[in-house]
Amino acid sequence: MPSPQQARAQASAITSGKAAPEAEVSPSAQLRSLFDRPRLSPGQRRIAQYLIEHITEAAFLSITDLADRVGVSQPSVTRFASAVGFSGYPALREKLQSIALGTLAVGPAEETHGNELQAAVDAEIENLENLRRDLADPNVVIDVGRKLSSSAPLTVLGLRISVSLAEYFAYAARRIHPDVRLVTRGGSVAYDALLQSREAGGTWVLAFSMPRHAQETLTAVRVARGAGLKVALITDLALGPLADEADVVFALGTGSRLVFDSYAAPGVMCSALLQAMTDADPERTQARLEEYEQVADQHQFFLRD
Repeated sequence: MPSPQQARAQASAITSGKAAPEAEVSPSAQLRSLFDRPRLSPGQRRIAQYLIEHITEAAFLSITDLADRVGVSQPSVTRFASAVGFSGYPALREKLQSIALGTLAVGPAEETHGNELQAAVDAEIENLENLRRDLADPNVVIDVGRKLSSSAPLTVLGLRISVSLAEYFAYAARRIHPDVRLVTRGGSVAYDALLQSREAGGTWVLAFSMPRHAQETLTAVRVARGAGLKVALITDLALGPLADEADVVFALGTGSRLVFDSYAAPGVMCSALLQAMTDADPERTQARLEEYEQVADQHQFFLRD
């Protein structure tokens, strides 16, 4: 009998890279597409991030109000509009309103009067809905999964609060990939690990950066790029220094209603990339899972259900 992991690997392959014709694109994805084309200044990235996070409200602000909310000057807003391809702020606002009105047309979720814990769950459900729309076209995930699968060794980087996500991904990836190297310490330790990975033939790093974003993560990503490694980044910000350094960015919402953030959408993205890796080399996947099950049975790793 195949293990649950083996059965899922066989049954849940991503069989098509084609987007469903009726699929919706989330507002955040539309804005990232709109703002990711130029290389924005730090001040312009602040404006872009504010618009991404507050689209339904910000789309109807005057230039004065938007500048006040973000903490920049009105000329900065005008320059931002020009930098992202519009004749001025009025033209940009018209585009923002079309995106916002499309969001509002769907209608907000039915209002409930739950407690703070339920509100936190509701916020994560919204993050997952946005991720679902973003995954309507799985081509990027499939492509990155293939590249991570072919990188030997594959380095997984996560520092500070991002360690848990990196450890989860690395633990699972080791079941289907022969050489996964986990980096959870910054500074010279990360520097050494990244250089050794490149010298051993590695081509890709999967990096995680959750709030609060660590300076040492940015340094490690720059070291990786300087060594010739490509970087796929899972984070919550589509714009900023870390995103600028990465080759591929998966920007996902995180739950911020409670004292400590929750990571439902990043967790699902981890599983999606792992699935894409299994699909990239199904024969290797099957062989490694079978070998692991034999070892697990021999040494009785798990309780009998």
